[in-house]
Amino acid sequence: MERYKLMKELGDGTCGSVYKAFNLERNEIVAVKKMKRKFYFWDECMNLREVKSLCKLNHPNIVKLKEIVRENHELFFIFEYMEYNLYQVMRDRQIPFSEAEIRSLMSQVLQGLAYMHKNGYFHRDLKPENLLVTNDVIKIADFGLAREVASRPPYTDYVSTRWYRAPEVLLQSSSYTPAIDMWAIGAILAELFTLYPIFPGESETDQLYKICCVLGTPDWSTLPEGMNVSRLISFSFSAIEPVNLSDIIRNASLEAIDLITKLCSWDPQRRPTAEQALQHPFFHVGMRVPYPLRDPFQQNPNHKGSEPKLELNLWDFGTEPDDCFLGTEPDDCFLGLTLAVKPSVSNIEMIHQASQNTREEILFCSGFQNHSDQSVLWPLLSLNQSGNDIPVMSSIPSSYMVSSQVSCPTTGVPQPTGFTMASMQSNILDRPPLVSVSSSFQQDHYL
Repeated sequence: MERYKLMKELGDGTCGSVYKAFNLERNEIVAVKKMKRKFYFWDECMNLREVKSLCKLNHPNIVKLKEIVRENHELFFIFEYMEYNLYQVMRDRQIPFSEAEIRSLMSQVLQGLAYMHKNGYFHRDLKPENLLVTNDVIKIADFGLAREVASRPPYTDYVSTRWYRAPEVLLQSSSYTPAIDMWAIGAILAELFTLYPIFPGESETDQLYKICCVLGTPDWSTLPEGMNVSRLISFSFSAIEPVNLSDIIRNASLEAIDLITKLCSWDPQRRPTAEQALQHPFFHVGMRVPYPLRDPFQQNPNHKGSEPKLELNLWDFGTEPDDCFLGTEPDDCFLGLTLAVKPSVSNIEMIHQASQNTREEILFCSGFQNHSDQSVLWPLLSLNQSGNDIPVMSSIPSSYMVSSQVSCPTTGVPQPTGFTMASMQSNILDRPPLVSVSSSFQQDHYL
C-alpha cells in the first residue's frame, strides 16, 4: 500500500471503510476500501462475493475494481474514484430534478442492472448511497451483498436498507429473486422526483405499514408461497386502500407514475425486469420511433385483385442525340433503365393507405459487370409520376435485371441507402432527378 497515499475518509460501513486516495505511481485519484476483518489466506479474499462479482462484471455503469491488495492480513480494494453518491446529490439539491435528468440517471442504472442480472448476479442492496455519481455518469457500487442468481436458497432475510427492501424480504421469504432489485429501483425512482423516500419505515413492521399506506393491502392470492403473511394479518389494516401516486409524486408524468407502479408491485412476478423497464414509455418520451419499412406493393395474401402491370424502359442521355448508338465518344455514353408500375384500382387504394409519400429509393441494373469504370444513373420516380416522357426502346437485353422498390413512410426517419450522390454533368440535369451509383455489379445480384 506504499503506492497509495490516503487523503480522507469518505465513509464507514459494516464491512469496511472507504477512503479517497492518490496513486503515486499513476498520478490518479482512486477510492480505497479497507476491510475490517482480517484475511490470513489469499483464497479467503478471492472467495468473497464482492470480489467474485466485480471480477466478472465489466460495464460502464458498474464501478470498476482496479486492484486487490492484501498486506499484513489486511485487505484493500482499489476502485475507480467517483465524486458523490446519489444520496449526497439529492440531499444538496435546492430544486427537484427535471424528468429528463431522472430519465438519464435511471436509464444508466437499469443498463448496469440488466447487465448484472444477465451475467448471473443480483445486488440485494440497491439504495442511493450505493449509486455513485460523477458529472452526469452514475454507477452501481458496493457488491458486498451481491449473490448469484443461480445460487440455491435459503437466502438471508437481512438484505438492503429498510426503506428500499422489497415486501418479500420483509415477509421473510427465503427464496426471493432479482425482482427485489427492481423494487428498490422503483423506490429510488420515486425518491428522485420528491427528494424524499416513499416508504420511510422506522422498523420492519412500520415499513410494511408504510407500504400498505401507499399501495394498499395486497391481494393475498397473488403473494408467492413462502412469505410469512402473518406479519401482515396481525396489523389488522386490511381496509387500507391504495392512494393515487400522482397525489404523492405531483411532478411526475403519467409514464413515470406507471413505471413506479409496476416496479413497486406486491407480486414480484409482476415487476418488469431491468431490460423490460428500459423499454417502458417513460424512457422514450418525446422520441420519434421509426415506422417499420414495408413495401406498399406487397400483395395481401387474401387479396385477389389483378396483378400490377410493369413497363421496362431503356433509354440514353448522351451529350447529343443517338451518340451512344452511333459509336461516337463511347466514354460519354450513359444508359438508364426505369421501371414503371401501373397497378390496378384496388392496388392504388392499398398503396394510398400504406403511405402518403412513397417514393422509389433505388433502382439498379446488374448487367454492367464489364463496365466497372462507368456510372449508372437511375431516375427517382414518385408514384404519381409516369414514364411516358422517357424515351422507349423496343428491345431490352435479357441480362438487365431491376430490383424491387422500397417505401419510406413519412412517420419514420429515412434510412440511408448506402449509396453516395455523385456530381452530374450540367447537360443532363434537365432530365428527371437522377442518382449515381457504382456499376461494378455482379450478374443476378439484388439489393
